[in-house]
Amino acid sequence: MRGHQPLGGLAKDKKVASDVPVAGAVACPEEIARLRWSLTSEEVDRYRSLGREVGEAIGAAAMAAEPGMTEYEAAGILSHQCWSRGIQPIVVLVAADDRILRYRHPIPTANPIRETLMLVICGRRQGLIVSATRMVCFGPIPEELRRKHDAVVQVDAAYLAHTIPGRRVGDVFRAGLDAYAEQGFEDEWKLHHQGGPTGYAPRDYRATAATEEKVLPNQAFAWNPSITGTKSEDTMIATPEGPEIISASQGFPTIEVRVGDLTLARPDILPR
Repeated sequence: MRGHQPLGGLAKDKKVASDVPVAGAVACPEEIARLRWSLTSEEVDRYRSLGREVGEAIGAAAMAAEPGMTEYEAAGILSHQCWSRGIQPIVVLVAADDRILRYRHPIPTANPIRETLMLVICGRRQGLIVSATRMVCFGPIPEELRRKHDAVVQVDAAYLAHTIPGRRVGDVFRAGLDAYAEQGFEDEWKLHHQGGPTGYAPRDYRATAATEEKVLPNQAFAWNPSITGTKSEDTMIATPEGPEIISASQGFPTIEVRVGDLTLARPDILPR
């Protein structure tokens, strides 16, 4: 194309690194990815805006879903709510009723919604990605679901509260495992990954107890603990002042969870 020069001509005899395969460059995807883990102030501003609108989109979809709709239809509503805000829904997961019990990462199907619904979104704009999950119950919330959701938000809050700049990510992970055990669900974490750092990827890597990376200032995380039948997930930015949750859904019911000196609002089950 006119005006375009080969990479070698632009770089001349200098070495060039790339995060994707490019002729004349050395592929260094992991090294380059690290350069974007700690967000700049401009990126944080864009991320806050995206987080607010993802929270709005999934909250609106939770309010619009109705019994009798299929999971496909609920996924369409969630996708529409994202696209109408200029957000690309790169992951849309939906499960209703028994499928929530069977799948932690549920691809939507023609299964009709009866009593309970789980909506999951990863929304992208200008490269940045925000993840969130919301639970809906049509009618009284079953006692077992109530017990499990109260427990999973405690685990979620433990992950969030311990995601502090300078802390080893493996230690944050262990704080979540401790919370699972304290709530009486010590093996549930083994049934699905627990999340990890995010930003320009749905997850830069999945955290484990062996992860040696440290939490960086202004690094984004999306933890997604689950207990069979429910899940809790939002996107946060790690700051010296504590976790900044950017994807809250205004007007959505919340549960106040105390972790040490910190109180965090976690999304409750929306009664419909």
